[in-house]
Amino acid sequence: MGARSNGRHGRNGADGRGGRVLAVVITAVVALALAFGVAFAAGAGHRERRRVQATPSASASADVTDTPSAAPTPTETKSSSPTPTATHHTSEKAKARATQIVASMDLNERAAQLVMAPLAAGTDPSAVRALIADDRIGSVILMGNWTSGVDGVRAAADTLQGYAGSGSPLLIATDQEGGQVQHLQGPGFDTMPSARMQGQLTTASLEDDSRQWGAQLHAAGVNVDLAPSVDTVTIDRASNAPIGALDRDFGLDAAGNAAHAVAFIDGMRASSVATAVKHYPGLGSVTGNTDFTDAGIVDATTSADGPEVAAFTEAIRNGRPAMVMMSLASYTQLDPGVPAAFSSRIVTGLLREHTGYDGVIISDSLSASAVGGIEPAQLGVRLVEAGGDIACINDPSYTTPILQGLRERATADAAFADKVTASAERVVALKIGMGLIE
Repeated sequence: MGARSNGRHGRNGADGRGGRVLAVVITAVVALALAFGVAFAAGAGHRERRRVQATPSASASADVTDTPSAAPTPTETKSSSPTPTATHHTSEKAKARATQIVASMDLNERAAQLVMAPLAAGTDPSAVRALIADDRIGSVILMGNWTSGVDGVRAAADTLQGYAGSGSPLLIATDQEGGQVQHLQGPGFDTMPSARMQGQLTTASLEDDSRQWGAQLHAAGVNVDLAPSVDTVTIDRASNAPIGALDRDFGLDAAGNAAHAVAFIDGMRASSVATAVKHYPGLGSVTGNTDFTDAGIVDATTSADGPEVAAFTEAIRNGRPAMVMMSLASYTQLDPGVPAAFSSRIVTGLLREHTGYDGVIISDSLSASAVGGIEPAQLGVRLVEAGGDIACINDPSYTTPILQGLRERATADAAFADKVTASAERVVALKIGMGLIE
């Protein structure tokens, strides 16, 4: 711009000494302007290169080879973005306030705080009105392909929150990972690259992008993104149906996956959107997709002190996500034959006691095929028994049985009722920390 205004628009000088002086001045100005332009272009080029790691190109997923995650952790300076205004770390004050609020609830309402009911795209919000207004469930997940854009989703979210009333706001969640897993689309929502392509960005750039995606969710009335996936793929990607085959992981080694997860979490937090790291302790070493099958979902290699679990530990400690989502696979070296979401050894022993995580623990969808052999009324019970908090549900026919199962067990078993109360306190404390409850 400087070169254009000084060089192109300079007038011809007059004859004689005055003209020569003017020519010298113009020449000096032009030289300075050109130098400034070169420096600016170089800086812009550096800023653009900063968005992509040296290997491989982020322009197309075809540039990435189908091998187990082994790319190293990228190195770059931290984003100079403003300090987030929202935090999902639960303070002692929030915990004390949550204890007071939950004490005013009856046992049925406490149990209802532990249920996340689905609302599918194209379904009128009134379909879950009774669950929210009468049963007092605490959360809703938006499922399917919503193409109505930010305004359409916001209208549905406002209706849902209206059913809840100001005293008991909802967690409204969705899976907005990117790539093949992006439930909210249409005007106002960016088309997000897959997590694997996100892994090719620097963490600073990913945090910036995540902030923008979070702002879109916030504008749409969605306050929880059930992402990112912190799974580290250890087998051939194409054979890893739930993660690698769908490019749902960052495609790096465990340390790189953790660093990118933190960037994603930080960006969302800056836009006042909570996150859930998933699928603890990892789905990168199984061949079956737990959503659709109960075969091929035994992980024989993941260990408590291995890199797959370490990725989650780093993401949890450095990113402080609002939730951790439990896998429905089973882990031979951790608790053989027991789905992780129902394993007290994994949920309480490994995640809570060993890792030190005291926040909300949510299940992967309890209407998934992986746990299809269990009576629906026992699914939420098993989750809470293990130390979990929120039963995430994708099939609406499961919602009432899961809620009733929790209520009946809590009524009959004082020890279980105490667990329900503790879980409700964690959920309400999260809502306070998010600013949903004063």
